[in-house]
Amino acid sequence: TPACSFASRRGRARSFMGWGKRSGATACLPVCMPVGAATTFSPRGGRQGAFQATADDAVRLVVEAQKRAGVDVMTDGEQRRDSYASFVGGILDNCQLNPLTDLLPLVEDPEDFERELRALDVPAGDVRHPVAFGPLGRSKPIAVHEVEFLKTIASQPLKVAIPGPYLLTRTMWMDCIVDRAYLSREHLSGDIVRVLREEIAFLLATGVSMIQLNEPVLSEVVFSAPETTAKKRSFMCGALSEKNDTPSELAFARDLINAVTAGFPRERIALHMCRGNWTPDESAALSGDYSVLVPTLSQIKVGTMLLELCTPRAGEMEILRALPDDIRIGVSIVNQKHSRIETVDELVSKGEQAIQLFGRQRVLFCPDCGFATFADNPVSSDKIAEAKLHAMAQAVERLRARHPV
Repeated sequence: TPACSFASRRGRARSFMGWGKRSGATACLPVCMPVGAATTFSPRGGRQGAFQATADDAVRLVVEAQKRAGVDVMTDGEQRRDSYASFVGGILDNCQLNPLTDLLPLVEDPEDFERELRALDVPAGDVRHPVAFGPLGRSKPIAVHEVEFLKTIASQPLKVAIPGPYLLTRTMWMDCIVDRAYLSREHLSGDIVRVLREEIAFLLATGVSMIQLNEPVLSEVVFSAPETTAKKRSFMCGALSEKNDTPSELAFARDLINAVTAGFPRERIALHMCRGNWTPDESAALSGDYSVLVPTLSQIKVGTMLLELCTPRAGEMEILRALPDDIRIGVSIVNQKHSRIETVDELVSKGEQAIQLFGRQRVLFCPDCGFATFADNPVSSDKIAEAKLHAMAQAVERLRARHPV
């Protein structure tokens, strides 16, 4: 088994601590494989067998860490992915991953954009961007193979995270490229919805308990500074993306997500959003409370919202009382960006507040986001990630004792 170097992994996926039969899960953890393995090996390349064997060992380590921590809804820590979203570029038909640095000449001001990436602590040389060069297809699974392996080593309920349709559309639509595969991002989004629906159908058939759609870019739509809304590129929404005015973008995102989830059991699908998770530097991420997003979130057809709330940047929890009563709330009580391990008493206090606001049956507990976003740029170490999950599991056990179902 390779050393647990945790030189990466996992972006927006999360951990949640729930009531009843489910009490925990983590989707993104630092990578348990040799440094650089996630980017040196390509799941599409000639060394696929070597990559999968290394990734299998990494997943085993992640599962053992989750068991030690006490979570009981398992994930594979996204150990096979180079990032939380762009990894699909190495899987979908007619799509490929290009180093972000190779795409810099395509933006309006490459030097300015490169300075912005450095200021945001983004490793542009290591980040790869998905590029569509023809009609998208799904001849290979996006995450089904991850779940199938996880089932062989974990008997607990399972959760898997995949990028949502708005995130993928914003990431993959590059209006500055002349020779584009699609006439518009609306045409592109139609194929993205199709491949995600295909994937979700197969994921549900595996018996996975929860499928998480990652849509962090919703926060960029409403919280980015006015001067960035029109032309300036934003790293959070994909290096080369475009967007319209805020109401139009929120409606576009809502409709895409609902098109993906239509007809599927809502109780098994969740939505996650945050305000940026590529660096431990809190000042680099966006700020703003959920009040402006509640109307849109209320219209999205999922059973659970896994929301960033621990950081002060997210505002007050009370705002979420305006969400419909049939939506479960994933309340984040652990901040993965700082190295201090929260005490169990702190977490219990936050949990009590959430229970008083939403009721015990609606509450899940989770970190603000995943413990890593890119394969070579984690926001937390393996030791810290496990310790935070363990503290959260202990807090949940105490809360369950106080509030039996």
